[in-house]
Order: sequence, then structure tokens, then C-alpha cells
Amino acid sequence: MTASWTDRKNAACPRGVGLVTEIYATQASGSELTDEAGRRYIDFAGGIGVLNVGHRHPRVETAIVEQARRFTHTCYQVVPYASYVTLAERLNALVPGDFAKKTVFFTTGAEAVENAVKIARAATGRTAIIGFTGAFHGRTMMGLALTGKVAPYKTGFGPFPGDVYRVPFPSADTPEAVARSLAALEDLLRYDVEAARVAAIVIEPVQGEGGFLPAPPALMRGLRALCDRHGMLLIADEIQCGMGRTGAMFAMEHFGVAADLTTVAKSLAGGMPLSAVVGRAEVMDAVAPGGLGSTYAGAPLAVAAAHAVLDVFEQENLLEAGNRLARAMRERLEAARARHRCIGQVRGLGPMLAMELLDEQGRPSAALAQAVREHALARGLILLVCGSHGNVIRFLFPLNTPMPLFEQGLDIIDAALAEATRQELVA
Repeated sequence: MTASWTDRKNAACPRGVGLVTEIYATQASGSELTDEAGRRYIDFAGGIGVLNVGHRHPRVETAIVEQARRFTHTCYQVVPYASYVTLAERLNALVPGDFAKKTVFFTTGAEAVENAVKIARAATGRTAIIGFTGAFHGRTMMGLALTGKVAPYKTGFGPFPGDVYRVPFPSADTPEAVARSLAALEDLLRYDVEAARVAAIVIEPVQGEGGFLPAPPALMRGLRALCDRHGMLLIADEIQCGMGRTGAMFAMEHFGVAADLTTVAKSLAGGMPLSAVVGRAEVMDAVAPGGLGSTYAGAPLAVAAAHAVLDVFEQENLLEAGNRLARAMRERLEAARARHRCIGQVRGLGPMLAMELLDEQGRPSAALAQAVREHALARGLILLVCGSHGNVIRFLFPLNTPMPLFEQGLDIIDAALAEATRQELVA
């Protein structure tokens, strides 16, 4: 008898790649996947927010196959192709900001963040970068320097790049919380780094790993004003919250101000590896020829998939579909909150929703969040946990999930909550 896949994984792969589940996928379509035992799962994780159009959307699959029949790789810097240019044109038109834009493509979200920092430094002639507590910006060294959470991402990997500073993300969408964050930023400029040396402020419009915390609009307006006053650039990390996740194509549309640079990845290409930096044309052109690029950046198959993703959004009314699911989920979660004292906030923007779980004393409970996730998995629903305390269940379902299937997922969440809280009371 052969060893289990888990045993083989443990023997062949390093433990540093932590797994959320021990199921091994063999097939996936839409909002469902099947494991090697033939068991079906409803997917409310979406490959950590990569599958806003679902697994193997027919348009995406067709685009990939058709591109593969033409060519799979040339390296855009060596032999360019028109699809790269036309995708850049489409993103330039979609990303918020009433100014001329240019787009450069990469492969991963972390790579987009790294290059946004490079572009900001080249454009301003400055070096310092400011981020926020609770943020997640990737696993490369600059991404980790900007990430505002130590375990498990930063443990054992330092030292990190210097000239990176951090201020508290608002704990709530209140005038007092926003004032504290902006005051901390002013103190940082007063005591730690002079404003004339700061190239950019980097912020997730909605913190992802940090617990699905939307930035208060007043904070975003304050950052925009501060950047304008001091000649800094504002970088919006829309890697998880972009591409329709918040009910708008990009989360910055909710705030009434525009970023100078925007990073995009995850759901941009429907499961293919593709990322982008979109920004003010004059800022993007600050880098000399050869300063940007990568062997696989803007790979043809991924670019073809991204065109198909944008077609899906345009032709299948995906934003409204996602908002419809968001309304149904919020209603069910608020009803569950009335029954279960363990549910703290239900929060998010549009279909980027989450619920935090608390113990009997009202403290964040990572154990309860994991119990809910495990009970849901046992019933056939894949969920993810996030938050600085590991106590937040986040929902990253495909935006085109059929309502009957979506309701099944919500029923499983109800059952998992009931079972987890019942076990907690017994314990």
C-alpha cells in the first residue's frame, strides 16, 4: 500500500509551507472542487481571493487554450505582443484616478509591491516608505519589511530592508481612531523620519490578512492630503481587495480619492499568475528603460486569462452578482450574531466580508475561529481564518456563486457555529 499524500508531502516538502487543509484537489469548477476521494466541497476561500470569477470559468479556460495554441512565452522584453499592451490600456481606464496612467505587469502580488516601491523611489528621489500595523504586502524581503505582522511571516527572516516605517491602522471607523492614526503619522514625521525623505505611504484600502478591516474614508482623505502637502506618493495595495472584491472594481472607488500607484494581482487573471502596477504616467516613466521587468512578467497565458476576466466582469454583471451575495451573507451573519454571543463584528465592504469570533470574556478567540473552520470543512465548506489575533473568518467566495449553492454554504456556516459554540460551552 502506498503512503498517503500527507505522508508523501511531509517527506518531500518543507514544513514552512503550512497547509490550511489536508484535502488534495483533483477537479474544480465554478464555486466547487472535488478531492481525490471524490468528495465535493463548496469553496469560500477562492485560492485566497484569486477566484472572483470562479474555478475554470469557461471564458478564462477558452482564452488560455487559444493562447497556448499560438505561443506560450517570448519574454515581453525580448519579443513583445499586442495583448500585453491592450490589457494595460484596459487597466489604465479601470483603475481610479482622473489622470493619464501607465501599467507594467509582473507575476505575483509581492513582485508588484516590490516594483511599486522601486517606482516610487525613482520618481521622488526619496527612499523612506511608510506602512501600517496589521498590513500584509507579501513574502519577499521588502514585502515583509512592510508587513505589519510578525508570526508566521517574519519570524527568523530578518534583518529586513531599512528606511521602512509603520504607524497604527485605525482600530475602528471613528473620528477618534482616525485622528490617532493621523497623529501617529505626524509624530513619525516629527521624530523619526523627515517628510522630505519619504517616497510613499503604502496602504491596503481593506486590510486582508489583518482581518478584513476597511480603511475609514477620513483616513484615506487625510493620507491623500498629507501626501499632496509633502510631495509623497500614495500606493494602494489592491491585491486582495481589488478586482470586484468590495463590490466596486477597485476598493479605492469607495473613498473618493485616488492613489498615485495601485498594485493589482490575485483575481486579475482568474487563477493564472499575473500582477500589475498601475500609476500616474509621469511617475511610471521615472524608471529608465531596463529598470522594470522580469522573465515571466506579463506572461501570454496569464494576459489572455486577464482579458477574459475583464470580459466576464463587463458582460456578466459580476459586480452586481457579488453585491447580491454580499447582502444575503450579511443578513445571515447578522442573524447568527443575534444568536451567538461569540460573534463580534461582522464587517467588510461589499462581498469582502468577515466575522470576528470572541470568547466568553469578549477576547479574540483563535481557537474558536479554527473550530468553526474545521467544522465547516467536515461539512464540505472551505473557509479561511485571518486577523492579527487569528480570530476572524473571512469569506472569499466567487462572485458568481449560484444562490442555491451559496445558501448551502451559509447553512454550513450556521451549523459550524452551532457546533463550535456547543463544544466551547461543554469545555
